[in-house]
Amino acid sequence: MIGQFVTSKAGHDKGRLYVVVAQENDFVYLCDGKAKGPEGPKKKRRKHIQPISAWVDESLLEKLKSGKKVYAEEIKYALKQYCHTCMGN
Repeated sequence: MIGQFVTSKAGHDKGRLYVVVAQENDFVYLCDGKAKGPEGPKKKRRKHIQPISAWVDESLLEKLKSGKKVYAEEIKYALKQYCHTCMGN
């Protein structure tokens, strides 16, 4: 799931778009690059998110999976690119 786009199904952030930056057991760690950056991701149960069949680009995915430093701007850019592609269709 790391690198996948998801939306929140529950909580005060319902409907917000995130990128999964980490996962452990029944929890995922979400980042939007604004309120929740890579250094302080949001912890959420898997049942409270809706996965989208889209992922970040290869270079960012590699950084996320290898544990390299990821910047909030990279996450924001990935979300912006995704929003442009879904608005274009």
